[in-house]
Amino acid sequence: MKYKQINNNSINQIMLIIIIVLILILVFSNLSYYLPGFLGAITLYILFRKSYFHLTEVRRWKKTLASIFFIVLSIVFIVLPLWALIDYLIAQLNSFLGNREEIVQKFNMLKEYMADKPLLRDIDMSDAALLTLLQNLTRYVPSILNSVAEVAINIIVTLFVLYFMQVHAKKMELTIYRAIPFSRMSKQEIWDEVHMMVRSNALGIPILGFFQGVVAMIGYWIFGVESYILLGLLTGIASIIPILGTMTIYVPICLIAFATGSLGNAIGLTLYCFFLVGGIDNILRFTILKTIGNVPPMITVFGVLLGLNLFGMLGLIFGPLILSSIGVLVKVYSNEYGKGIVRDYSRPRVLQQKDSSDENG
Repeated sequence: MKYKQINNNSINQIMLIIIIVLILILVFSNLSYYLPGFLGAITLYILFRKSYFHLTEVRRWKKTLASIFFIVLSIVFIVLPLWALIDYLIAQLNSFLGNREEIVQKFNMLKEYMADKPLLRDIDMSDAALLTLLQNLTRYVPSILNSVAEVAINIIVTLFVLYFMQVHAKKMELTIYRAIPFSRMSKQEIWDEVHMMVRSNALGIPILGFFQGVVAMIGYWIFGVESYILLGLLTGIASIIPILGTMTIYVPICLIAFATGSLGNAIGLTLYCFFLVGGIDNILRFTILKTIGNVPPMITVFGVLLGLNLFGMLGLIFGPLILSSIGVLVKVYSNEYGKGIVRDYSRPRVLQQKDSSDENG
């Protein structure tokens, strides 16, 4: 019996791939603390890419000047507003959690209201449950302060990496393009998906949270809810929570409104929250967000759940990207090794047109 000898070239390729993977694992495992910074730089690079090349190639700006311009832009319109929001929320939450007498009073009123309601009376509303909730919330404040330091470090990493990514953009993109061992059409599939997912989530999630927070804040103010600014901000932030979203904030507020006895305001606030705060989500998804990137809701929901566990807040962007990459890789596999080609006719393929013109020529 003759045994077919494995080609030495194939063995060398496999060994090289294994070495590269092991080095990457070693690097990422030891630099995992700075991973959000690298992911943030990738996000900003993709968002600013078209404008950066317009300034450097059409307007003839120097690369360093253009990169510094986008870094300053990021600081003014992203970093400073986020820092101010975090600073405000920490101060307000500390003040809110410190006023335990008012919390206990409203909790007791809510408990009395829920005691004879069929669906609500099964919820644990004991004093021990309230104490546990307050302890858990208070415990999160120091961790938030620690995470603020981590965020500050990763912001510096983000801007540092972004500068070198933009200055050496052409060389970096050419290196990545040549390193991907697929056809031009498959490379275009990968780039289109990465660009769409990063753009749709990096822009869509803040837009959705902002509008839902503003609408909720107006409703809380109209119907006489205390601390309406704080609760409106929390409602906007809660829009990132999968499935439940803003309901995690406005449902307890509506129940407290019913428990305090102001029936008219409670009914009005409930209808307002369900139809306007909840409804604006669907309005935005079918208008503004659909023009940015039409991402399937299932990928968004489960991608966010996956991403938050892996990458923290930036998992809101890269979690859905990981899930959507499964479909892209199936297309790539079909393009490279399958008998048929899986095409997505909803998006134009520039490289496919070039390939077909080359074949006709």
